[in-house]
Amino acid sequence: MKYILGKKIEMTQKFKEDGKFVPVTVVKAGPCFITQVKTQEKDGYQALQIGLEEKKKLNKPLAGHLKKTFKARYLSEIRIENDSKKEFKEGQKISVNVFSKGDIVKVVGTSKGKGFQGVIKRHHFHGHNATHGTKDQVRHSGSIGAQGPQHVFKGTRMAGRMGGSQVTLTNLEVVDIDPEKNLIFIKGAIPGGRHGLVEIIAPGEMDLKEEKEVMKEEIKAPKKAQLEETKENKVEEVKKIEAENK
Repeated sequence: MKYILGKKIEMTQKFKEDGKFVPVTVVKAGPCFITQVKTQEKDGYQALQIGLEEKKKLNKPLAGHLKKTFKARYLSEIRIENDSKKEFKEGQKISVNVFSKGDIVKVVGTSKGKGFQGVIKRHHFHGHNATHGTKDQVRHSGSIGAQGPQHVFKGTRMAGRMGGSQVTLTNLEVVDIDPEKNLIFIKGAIPGGRHGLVEIIAPGEMDLKEEKEVMKEEIKAPKKAQLEETKENKVEEVKKIEAENK
């Protein structure tokens, strides 16, 4: 299973080789890091927990959970097949290179919130006639049931909060990929507003051999050691120069 987290940037268009253009959505995906590997023996199921974007300050529970891995702002989990022979490790990097041009993907996002809306906008009701004695009832819903049960049945279409719910779109095509800028161009529209978090899923195996790298915190340690070595070398050079001058 190929999987990555990203943020919706904007919509634009891409030209094909035959000169035709297709509408695409630009998603800045990754780089993501595996923050936890769940196993059948320990957790009862196999899954990967993936983090996106580094965050400087975390609350204590998250800081303890992510102290050995990537301090992620966003976390998500994807289940993997029980018979998968792929070995994943904490700290592995997932970039847009796991996808390729022409892949058919599934995108999961949160739709735009519309606030509290009436039945005409929310459920496409017809409304009442504006003539023949109708007064202040043009956009009302009308009857919501008989008097017999003395209550409104669950699921009755009424006014209420609209949008802001999880939406899944399938059979979307990856038109192009820009590995340098971590961009994926997906054909058509995807749910959510700009900078909304989306999950991109596709069948297949993620090849992370070339993408494996040490976490940022582990990369900082050798840099500090190198600085200390350079400082010691400079001090020794200064002492030699002073001894020669004497």
